Amino acid sequence: MTALPQGTILGYPRIGRRRELKKAVEAFWSGRSDLAALEHTAAELRATTRERLVALGLGRADSAIPESFSFYDQVLDAAVTVGAIPERFDDLRSADGSIGLPAYFTIARGEGDRAPLEMTKWFDSNYHYLVPEIGPETTFSLSSDRLVREVEEAVAAGFVTRPVIVGPVTLLALAKASDAAPEGFDPLSRLDDLVPVYVALLARLRAAGAEWVQLDEPALVSESLPASTQQLADAATRALDIIGGATDRPAILVAAPYASLGATFAVLAAAPIEGIAVDLVRGTVPDAAEGLEGKVLVGGAIDGHNIWRGDLSAAFEKLEALGRLGAASVSGSTSTSLLHVPHDVTEESALDPRLVSWLAFADQKVEQVVALARGIAEGREAIRSELDAATAALSDRRSAPGVSDGTVRTRELGDADFARAPYAEREAAQQEALQLPALPLTTIGSFPQTGDIRRARARFTRGELPRDEYEAFLRSEIDAVIELQEELGLDVLVHGEPERNDMVQYFAENLDGFAVTEHGWVQSYGSRATRPSILWGDVSRPAPITVDWSRYAQSKTEKHVKGMLTGPVTILAWSFVRDDQPLGETANQVALALRDEIGDLEDAGIAIIQVDEPALRELLPLKQGDQPAYLDWSVASFRLATGGAAVGTQVHTHLCYSEFGVVIDAIRALDADVTSIEAARSRMEVVADVAEAGFDHGIGPGVYDIHSPRVPAVDEIEALLRRAALEIPTRQLWVNPDCGLKTRGYDETTASLRNIVDATRRVREDVNVAV
Repeated sequence: MTALPQGTILGYPRIGRRRELKKAVEAFWSGRSDLAALEHTAAELRATTRERLVALGLGRADSAIPESFSFYDQVLDAAVTVGAIPERFDDLRSADGSIGLPAYFTIARGEGDRAPLEMTKWFDSNYHYLVPEIGPETTFSLSSDRLVREVEEAVAAGFVTRPVIVGPVTLLALAKASDAAPEGFDPLSRLDDLVPVYVALLARLRAAGAEWVQLDEPALVSESLPASTQQLADAATRALDIIGGATDRPAILVAAPYASLGATFAVLAAAPIEGIAVDLVRGTVPDAAEGLEGKVLVGGAIDGHNIWRGDLSAAFEKLEALGRLGAASVSGSTSTSLLHVPHDVTEESALDPRLVSWLAFADQKVEQVVALARGIAEGREAIRSELDAATAALSDRRSAPGVSDGTVRTRELGDADFARAPYAEREAAQQEALQLPALPLTTIGSFPQTGDIRRARARFTRGELPRDEYEAFLRSEIDAVIELQEELGLDVLVHGEPERNDMVQYFAENLDGFAVTEHGWVQSYGSRATRPSILWGDVSRPAPITVDWSRYAQSKTEKHVKGMLTGPVTILAWSFVRDDQPLGETANQVALALRDEIGDLEDAGIAIIQVDEPALRELLPLKQGDQPAYLDWSVASFRLATGGAAVGTQVHTHLCYSEFGVVIDAIRALDADVTSIEAARSRMEVVADVAEAGFDHGIGPGVYDIHSPRVPAVDEIEALLRRAALEIPTRQLWVNPDCGLKTRGYDETTASLRNIVDATRRVREDVNVAV
């Protein structure tokens, strides 16, 4: 068994530099390729990653390279590996009880009447994971040997890599109780049944050639989970005592990224494991802990969550301080997996070279880790040139024009800028002006982005399609979307957003202070990826952004068309944001630009304006003590953006894939007239939180899970609506999908919306909820 090297990373992007995995997976789903072709592409990606990491300076055979590949999601990987799948998928097991790749995808995406696993955000990142369903009936067993085979694949190619799997405590802490579980059941109560399966897996991994295994346990840093900090610490003690006590196993590295471990650091220090990986970017470690002798401390001193080059000298000082805690050795690393950042900034030929000098994507972060490792081994002077270059880049960034130009208006704000008229007054004015039926039908905003739209946008971007022809094409797409919604019978229409490449990037391209990438793809969930924009300087709006398209769409119908904007918190959350000033100040700059846009939409005759904030929950700090300050500035930025809207203007917002009960008070404080939320995949569980909180504004719990290809039946949608109507007064209820329809095809979208309309008509006819 080798010692862990002095430089490593916790994970690497897995979708491919040109999204090769996405394309291969989607080709398999559509029937355009077979399983063998998909497996071949995946194996090539894994091999390319290993070779690339060696070329960047990580060791080929010293466990420095994490084996962190996934076809869809790492939490689903762990659940399938240990057999933790719901009973509705049991028939998909092979004769030997194993779960193959086609079954894996069905669990993730659903099929027919089988709903997929729920999806929600991974801690405070923009990554989505699939929520395991575990109950007393769940039978744990090794049901997939994929991770073992990947280790064998690496060994055959001459690598000794470090397999990565979500640890048992985090897997259970993130799970929900299965439908068969009794009320109040806690999946964490199954820990003693689950741990032996991990012990068996570790033995298989050792036999395959793994010398180290990384157990990802980020649940141990969170104070936002149902389990308390003490419950999680106790669970970690029990699990690691058994796992660490096993004799037939590799060395164990427990990684706890995204925040500080706090008192739980002592639990890991005392556990019979060989290594602890801690986040030194968003967290700290105690001054002392017993039991570190013989262990390696892996210090996450390089930010895995953002793309700034950062202060390499400060990172090295953190590792030097870590070395004084008494551990056997210290390794430099990334604070989190590099899953959250793009591959390589050197591929961004269109970015300003000065901006590029301030950035570090995944490959550059690996190079930083390698430099820190050399500094640990040889001393600070050995990496003096790297430290000085990073310091110079940081100084240049601070003084560059546009970073802080003093022209934004955030210092001129007063309390009146953050408030509208009382809701009761607005509600009355909007009812009179809008004349909407009970249970108004609408969608969240986007309609399918077809191949024709993507090809036209690409031709326009390359200069092959003149602007007037491109805009004529977009108007024809809007015409078709308006006509379809009128034919279906929706009440409040949208223009479908054919002009938008992404709900954040589109605004970034039209606001000062942002830059956009060519190849900066980051996985969001499954096969979906986004290109986060780079918010590098002060933000302002040089001209209206959405007004012409909204005005055109409104001219094509007598019904109301929503103006569609992305909110300030989401623009921050789904961008790589400057880290040189408080987030609240940056959010207010974005909010002021949106406030101006809302005023221009009103002047153009738009009476309903949606300001989407799907990321409100995901930025919530993991530590409870940090949450009030975050909620203060995030809510304030939304209210600043919408505070200038007229009494009769109906302001909507949208939130998705979050635990809403945690932030229900903040949602109320947003003071939007109507809030639409994800609810279909969780089968309306959220409405209980809404009702208990006494939420009295308009609310649209989603009835169509747009992240699954299945078309919900009319009866299914009707049941969801009736459940919502039991908890929430009908005057408040709106009917809508969970999220935008951008990722779906028109056949399934049209069929699903038609079923939503039919189900709504049935519920409207009920005497208890009649118009």
